[in-house]
Amino acid sequence: MNLIKPPKLNRGDKVATVSLSWGGAGDSGIIWRYNVGKKRLQEEFGLNVVEMEHTLKGSEYVYNHPEKRAEDLMRAFEDKSIKTVFSCIGGYESVRMLPYIDLDVLRKNPKIFMGYSDTTITHMICYKAGLSSFYGPSILAEFAENIEMFDYTKHWIKKALFTNECIGKIDPSPVWTSEYLPWEEKNKDTRRKVQNNTGYEVLQGQGVARGRLLGGCIEVLEMIKGTKIWPSDDEWKNAILFFETSEDKPIPQYVEYWLRNYGSQGILHKVSGMIFGKPYDNLYYEEYKKVIYKVVRDELKLFDLPVLYNMNFGHTAPMTVLPYGAMAEIDCDNAAFSITESGVV
Repeated sequence: MNLIKPPKLNRGDKVATVSLSWGGAGDSGIIWRYNVGKKRLQEEFGLNVVEMEHTLKGSEYVYNHPEKRAEDLMRAFEDKSIKTVFSCIGGYESVRMLPYIDLDVLRKNPKIFMGYSDTTITHMICYKAGLSSFYGPSILAEFAENIEMFDYTKHWIKKALFTNECIGKIDPSPVWTSEYLPWEEKNKDTRRKVQNNTGYEVLQGQGVARGRLLGGCIEVLEMIKGTKIWPSDDEWKNAILFFETSEDKPIPQYVEYWLRNYGSQGILHKVSGMIFGKPYDNLYYEEYKKVIYKVVRDELKLFDLPVLYNMNFGHTAPMTVLPYGAMAEIDCDNAAFSITESGVV
């Protein structure tokens, strides 16, 4: 499926922040962190930041009003002065917005939308509307990183969103962290500890696999199976499927169940390759590999399906940016990954 690419960002453009899932950005104990992220958007990227009407209403209000979250999203897309929309943070139940979404609004007003985790729901809404969106950083997490943003994260935001050049080869980050420091203002000047990264790992496959990017947070995708925004059978054909797990650190048995469902639907027989993000805390690193082998190789006999593991997107910092629907390549022989076109026009 060829998705509409949104226009690229320029310094001076207006960005809207939205709370589409957890509304903590507006809570009294968290808003300081939102303001750090907002300041980075202004100073690091030269953007003019505006909040939608309900962005900072707080977690209780936002939870109780999924229709207002959807309204913020629709209005942000309809507003011609707003060039991009960034998610404040993920959460657990943005799927409750579905009854209130007008896909035509998104289709007729293409612009950059970015976030991850539970924001997978909104990405799949954009996908259903025919619009490419960006699996990437959120305001409260990556933009508000203690002390400063990771250079790796900044680089890929700029490459994916601010230029219409081919995104190109995405090398592994040299370091990683998922150290949890409570989001308390007293911790804002404490840098999270990083560890050396081991790079990408080819689990199976040979040569180069090509396909359009489609996927998200594997736990969140479970919530939309069977709904109106779940891709049709044909849309999985020749895709590069990307999965990552959240800070909930699902046990390997659940990942096994979920992968088996993709096999039972025939999706894993249709895709041209799979990429997996680094597990949170590196927990279950080997165990996840075992269940991937168990389902893909041993049960489904998909011996030639390329699988690239331990990539830098999703919940473990730092992170790159993946445009939905963009053509990508897995180079199995060199353990390399590239996006072979621009994400924007």
